[in-house]
Amino acid sequence: MAAKIPVTVITGFLGSGKTSLIRHLLQNNQGCRIAVLVNEFGELGIDGELLKSCQICPEDEDGESNIFELTNGCLCCTVQEEFFPTMQELLKRRDSIDCIFIETSGLALPKPLIKAFRWQEIRAGATVDAVITVVDCAAVAAGTFANNLEAVAAQRQADDSLEHETPLQELFEDQLACADLVVLSKTDLVDSETKARVEELIQQELPRVVKIVESDRGTLDPSILLGFQAAVEDNLDSRPSHHDTEEDHNHDEEITSTHLILDRAFDPEKLQQQLQTLVHQQEIYRIKGFVAVPNKPMRLVLQGVGTRFDKFYDRPWQPEEARQTRLVFIGRDLKSSEIESQLAAL
Repeated sequence: MAAKIPVTVITGFLGSGKTSLIRHLLQNNQGCRIAVLVNEFGELGIDGELLKSCQICPEDEDGESNIFELTNGCLCCTVQEEFFPTMQELLKRRDSIDCIFIETSGLALPKPLIKAFRWQEIRAGATVDAVITVVDCAAVAAGTFANNLEAVAAQRQADDSLEHETPLQELFEDQLACADLVVLSKTDLVDSETKARVEELIQQELPRVVKIVESDRGTLDPSILLGFQAAVEDNLDSRPSHHDTEEDHNHDEEITSTHLILDRAFDPEKLQQQLQTLVHQQEIYRIKGFVAVPNKPMRLVLQGVGTRFDKFYDRPWQPEEARQTRLVFIGRDLKSSEIESQLAAL
């Protein structure tokens, strides 16, 4: 019987760069046979499809066989319903899998998922090699997770038992507290002084010594992400969480997702301008999706965190594929009808 499959959990807030990190890993797998579980927040799977477009599976295998999309809620809440049966199927194939990567939803807590690796049915065949937490340096500097970097640092020095102000701040801290490695992304968008302040804030949240590495658009050598042998499921007590004393936990019920599927093409710049306007009008944390562009044979990937957007073409449209624009919005108390009407008016 094969040894336990090492599992790497990739966590981090919405838009931090988790999918980019895994996509680069798949494209530079150095012969390693990797299976990926992608946990989306919402019904329309974007990240899983983006990973599948890497076309990294051998020609004699189904190109989608090693990437699994779980879309019925955050894994920390749907472990038994979503994760357990998928892991059972993967464990049946463990002679042909070298490692598994799990990309959690940006709103998921790591520890409830990791606790599932204590279940006998999973423990016998898999172990959590490491938890990698991806942090968007520019977003933190802009106050997405901490209202003011200097104020947070000053308050923590004054009161170690400071209560956290928002559920999102607690989530950010819980994702850091569970980390074996922190990947700092989007550092090219801030100056060296700001980056140093963000790193200082992260260090204050880490309960033990954890290395912080920088990543430019997910480009990290795979060896940095593999081989920790941390057996995280066996030492969760050293990874404190705001939810350790709770039998169950709840997400902020006002944080929702909505999606649009539009049978039309958009000018990318005009679409981005309208999306930035929507971000100012509503509390939208994350926008991601695929855009049909007039007279372009390739599909445009569009991703936004706050008012900051990134775009690139990932692959040609397939002959049998409908050239639709598909966008997912994640935020607080979203007004779906207003989003749809403003985009339809473009």
